[in-house]
Amino acid sequence: MSGSPLRLAVLGALLATSAAAHAHGEKLDPYGCHKNRGAGGYHCHKGPFAGRSFQSQEEMLKALNARKQGTTRRP
Repeated sequence: MSGSPLRLAVLGALLATSAAAHAHGEKLDPYGCHKNRGAGGYHCHKGPFAGRSFQSQEEMLKALNARKQGTTRRP
């Protein structure tokens, strides 16, 4: 029993996206982020900043503190 071409394409895209998201395999900190040793900087996979990059964890913590205080400033 074979799947439709569309079903196979969607499955392939999901698998490729999942593999790319976990390709670098570094552990996440309690914020869902980690330092990117290869490219530099700090980026988040989970949590309130999922998908965002920062220059450092300190920069992310400033943004997190601003968010908790209710300010809308985005570094």
